[in-house]
Amino acid sequence: MKRLVRLFCLFLFLAASGCSSLRQAAQNQKCVLNADRPYDVVEIDPERHVVRLYWTDPQGQPFLTIKRFREWMANQPDSLVAATNGGIYEPGYVPTGLFVEDGTVRIPLNLRNGDGNFYLKPNGVFALTAGGVLVVEASEFEFVTDSVQYALQSGPLLVDRGTINPAFNRGSANCRLRSGIGVRGDGHAFIAISNGAVNFFDFATFFRDNLGCEEALYLDGAISSLWAPGIGRFEQSSKRYAGILAVLAKNL
Repeated sequence: MKRLVRLFCLFLFLAASGCSSLRQAAQNQKCVLNADRPYDVVEIDPERHVVRLYWTDPQGQPFLTIKRFREWMANQPDSLVAATNGGIYEPGYVPTGLFVEDGTVRIPLNLRNGDGNFYLKPNGVFALTAGGVLVVEASEFEFVTDSVQYALQSGPLLVDRGTINPAFNRGSANCRLRSGIGVRGDGHAFIAISNGAVNFFDFATFFRDNLGCEEALYLDGAISSLWAPGIGRFEQSSKRYAGILAVLAKNL
């Protein structure tokens, strides 16, 4: 009977958790990517695009789903190019780490230790500043001097100064769908999501060697989705998230 109670409690915990390490461990898959289209990538060109982060609507209600966010955006003057879930979150759909929206710090930087991917150090911050986009190791974020307009913290950091996170193991069987964002030296950024299951080492290698990103940050795992009609992704996911990372077309 006690064993059944423990199992039931574990089920409730997994159902309520945003992206807990236990939930993610249960979602490991065979390490196989789509042979024809292993990744889908959205390139963010600073000449043509802007990046924004959204958590709640003007009435203070969380958007939760990309579908609801898109419906809201349809009545806004900006043209939505792509949207994806922006980082790891806590029960109640609250971002686990730093979340800056329109210059306001809504969740402070989180440098604590803990379990799960977010706490697999080093973790990092993706930010849009007055000088452009950047990915920086979380403990170094305080040294960013440009004014920060939008920022989200997630983890782990995939690539830092061209070096793959030393915590990753080549050939690891820890595979699942993964999403991330990276920044290239010319200021272009890239959102990538795997079509199939991939380990951290191979995902980080893709950002560094294929996309040319010297800095890249993991966003989330098996629950991730991407809406990007420009590359043929029309996901109508009802999955719930905290922050949403959006790419908008510049009004030229």
